[in-house]
Amino acid sequence: MGGGIGDILGGEDKKILSTGNNELDKKIADGLPLESLTLIEGENDTGKSVLTQQIIWGALKQSMCVDLFTTENTTKSFLKQMESMSLDISEYYAWGYLRVFPLNVVGFEWKETEMSGLLNRLIQFIKNSRAEVIIIDSLTLFSEYADTGTILTFFTNCKNLVDHGKTILITLHTYAFEEESLVRIRSISDAHLSMKKALLGVKYVMVLEVNKVRGARKTTGNLVSFEVHPGYGMKIIPMSFAKV
Repeated sequence: MGGGIGDILGGEDKKILSTGNNELDKKIADGLPLESLTLIEGENDTGKSVLTQQIIWGALKQSMCVDLFTTENTTKSFLKQMESMSLDISEYYAWGYLRVFPLNVVGFEWKETEMSGLLNRLIQFIKNSRAEVIIIDSLTLFSEYADTGTILTFFTNCKNLVDHGKTILITLHTYAFEEESLVRIRSISDAHLSMKKALLGVKYVMVLEVNKVRGARKTTGNLVSFEVHPGYGMKIIPMSFAKV
């Protein structure tokens, strides 16, 4: 890990959250704005988790503390995935600059009656955390047990935390939400990225579309396609080769 743990001491004044991948940053206004709420949506296996993992790497390299709440991985499987992408976060994790909170707790009973309280506790935890960057991957499981009002309240509360210095990224599966709810969630969010698959020759690649980024110019509609290679990580592919 270039420079070791010393990289995360000191820091500098920044307004942009880099992904740690220059080619990817260029497509999203050099990175996402700090103190913003970002929605990342798409169907299954379109690269949402891969994108958040890349953003986690960028945040850690920028001297930020990160909390990851995941329904997609265990701590062990997450660390293994990062390693497979050649993103060595072992020191950051060992020193507590990255914390992973798996939400698929064995024995935990997901109930609609408890969902509002659970989401409120999550908001309070985020508010009191020292982490500047918060990733929730994904919100889909919550949507199965929470009504629309509860989910929208959660997004509004996240937006309030953004006003107090937090940078929050939330992934969700498009299919799990009604269109009307999605429209409102997208409008609440400062940045909206969508993921899909595209055919490249005989194989599929992942495509990120930048729908909006607060304060950025000439980014809406930007597309970036990529593959994930074990042992190498994200590889950007020119869009001229991909058929969306």
